[in-house]
Amino acid sequence: MAAGTGGVERELQKNYWMEHSKDLTVEAMMLDSRAADLDKEERPEVLSLLPPCEGKSILELGAGIGRFTGELAKVAGHVLALDFIDSVIKKNESLNGHFGNTKFMCADVTSPELKIETESVDLIFSNWLLMYLSDNEVENLVEKMVNWVKVGGFIFFRESCFHQSGDSKRKINPTHYREPRFYTQVFKNCHTYNGCGDSFELSLLTCKCIGAYVRNKKNQNQICWLWQKVRSTDDRGFQRFLDNVQYKASGILRYERVFGEGFVSTGGIETTKEFVAKLELKPGQEVLDVGCGIGGGDFYMADNFDVNVVGIDLSVNMISFALERAIGRKCSIEFEVADCTKKAYPDNTFDVIYSRDTILHIQDKPLLFRKFFKWLKPGGKVLISDYCKSSGTPSEEFTEYIKQRGYDLHDIKSYGKMLENAGFYEVVAEDRTNQFMQVLQRELDDVEKDKDAFINDFSEEDYDEIVDGWKAKLNRTSNEAKACAHRCFHYLHFLEICLLGCGLPTSQGIF
Repeated sequence: MAAGTGGVERELQKNYWMEHSKDLTVEAMMLDSRAADLDKEERPEVLSLLPPCEGKSILELGAGIGRFTGELAKVAGHVLALDFIDSVIKKNESLNGHFGNTKFMCADVTSPELKIETESVDLIFSNWLLMYLSDNEVENLVEKMVNWVKVGGFIFFRESCFHQSGDSKRKINPTHYREPRFYTQVFKNCHTYNGCGDSFELSLLTCKCIGAYVRNKKNQNQICWLWQKVRSTDDRGFQRFLDNVQYKASGILRYERVFGEGFVSTGGIETTKEFVAKLELKPGQEVLDVGCGIGGGDFYMADNFDVNVVGIDLSVNMISFALERAIGRKCSIEFEVADCTKKAYPDNTFDVIYSRDTILHIQDKPLLFRKFFKWLKPGGKVLISDYCKSSGTPSEEFTEYIKQRGYDLHDIKSYGKMLENAGFYEVVAEDRTNQFMQVLQRELDDVEKDKDAFINDFSEEDYDEIVDGWKAKLNRTSNEAKACAHRCFHYLHFLEICLLGCGLPTSQGIF
């Protein structure tokens, strides 16, 4: 919790927390009658998301009565726990003061009197803090935090977004339940400079729902972020390309207009229903969606088959839209910004791994498929739709296109063989080119028929880009069909394939 110095809102926030911290209990701090049970599940989950903290210097902002302070102190080299309510920080000290590496301070995070040495902290940790600050106070505090943390250090924070979660009665509630994109944008846009003129910014490592709230409340509004301070010259590469070029916010909405509400992959709900039917989902099964986009497929699976879904995507913009669309749905879906090539799950975690039009971006597919095999339970299934190519030498034009898009394409037979080599059996690799062309043509016809409305909602440039893009895809696919008929030239093209493979009935023979 936190409050500022001066101003009507700051006084309101302080009075709010003076009222709700009288009991100094976990129920009062979490504003929920089920806090004790939630804490048992939530606290280890939050701690598991932090970077290694052994021997590190940690600044805990809005530390409260110390729900996390003691856990951090067990491993850290030094912890500074800060809160603006005197009785609360004293309670924290009474509970965790026996840790010789921990200092307790009653202070206001927005106060200019608060002095933290520049680049002195390895990790800044806060749990429910920024939602009690105004927009300007958030922006100012973020700049301070980036200065306080070391280069290579981390900032972790967790906030309630969209609406409240706790069931405590409140006469007033001055909390700011913002959209997650507000926080993402403020942290992403923050640049600081040192005395030598070097520029620093934050690289997003994680943005995800708190799973305990998804499981217990069917609630995706508890969201956390993990950022790392980097030099501005350090390139964040592919994620930057996705969010600034291929999947910028306006582009996602254009794709959704073409594919249908909730979808950014070919065929929208129609192909999703067809492919999901192959999985024979059962209530309670665990599903991993790799490249989940804005969540349409995950909502469909959760709503219709009562499964638990983890949806991951490298695009911050995609996950932001997915989180917004999850509000009020009461579904068991966790969304997370994550790189599937770097992500780690325990063996035998999922019943199904599902991926639509995503893995063409992955260079080392054999390694990823071996990870899939380990993550699946015995007998689990993987279903992938992806773009492929025909065998043969590509044209210079298409080679340049693949390079520009960063695609890694293989022919259908080779793709299926990679799954078999990873340990999957009964692998079915289907050529869906004809179906893909029909869907493309139907989508193109719908956009052209709806031209005026499309331009009104977006722009004429957006309309031209979509129409030209769809025509180019149809042309590439059509050229390949002609080449196959004449057997004279080898044109490269997209193939939509459906790959379905099962893990072994036993855990033996993974490699």
